[in-house]
Amino acid sequence: MSNLVERALNGEVIAAARLMRLSDDRREGYQVFMKEIWKKTGHAHIIGITGAPGSGKSTLTDQLITKFRAAGKTVGVVAIDPTSPFTGGAILGDRIRMATHSLDEGVFIRSVGTRGNLGGLSVSTMDIVAIMDAMGKDIVIIETVGVGQDEVEIAMVADTCIVVTVPGLGDDIQAIKAGIFEIADIFVVNKSDRDGAERTSNDLKMMLEITPKRDEWTVEVLKTMAEKGEGVDELIERISIHEDFFKENKLKRRKLNERLVHVAYGAVKEKLVNDIFPPDKIKALIEDGNDPYTTVEILWNNIK
Repeated sequence: MSNLVERALNGEVIAAARLMRLSDDRREGYQVFMKEIWKKTGHAHIIGITGAPGSGKSTLTDQLITKFRAAGKTVGVVAIDPTSPFTGGAILGDRIRMATHSLDEGVFIRSVGTRGNLGGLSVSTMDIVAIMDAMGKDIVIIETVGVGQDEVEIAMVADTCIVVTVPGLGDDIQAIKAGIFEIADIFVVNKSDRDGAERTSNDLKMMLEITPKRDEWTVEVLKTMAEKGEGVDELIERISIHEDFFKENKLKRRKLNERLVHVAYGAVKEKLVNDIFPPDKIKALIEDGNDPYTTVEILWNNIK
């Protein structure tokens, strides 16, 4: 296993892919190599892209990959797709849309299922991000599944968080209700050739004026037409400015610590479920005629 880790840290894609599979499947012993991996993280700039389904996140991500590669940067992408209810695997919609980069050695795209996590970022997802970081990727993009209002976890782990919306969905109003409004470092109004794009942009700007700034960063609203590549250069420039701001204000270490806490908390929940409340024991107690609350009490009392 140590040889596999060493090869991954040297940038070998096959070795890194193997580690990702072991971690994502939570195979026995994965914690051992992930301890070594996490020690080598904190170098990549992590970009989170979230927003409502149909807002064009995958197309925008595809355009960002192209621009970053043209600038000579290596890119890792974690595309979080809905989990298949039959196999438990990811439905590879996002990966298919980025197929043009599949032969580029400087791009590593990995699809991950949500595994029932509405926030979109399971512990295994963050382990995959860490492996991409540790193997030397300059940029790691996390494209979330797009569950909308519930999807704020990305702000805990991304260095730059991009919220994508489109005209006509009412996302600006929904966002301020749900809290997703507060997580954006950059707002993108995609499909800006649609009617109402200017109004959506202006509404977001008005909301930003009454929203307290985070870390003195000024959130901007940009308009793009990702399918045509329009506005993507401006978005790349804004991401670069935010990355510089991030480094100058020494926020990198703080964000990495937040990321580690997020992963540790997720690992605690996993351990509780696996060791104390395993599904097979819950099922057995229910089949014995116990109600759900009695079932939990029995399992909990067994650890005292």
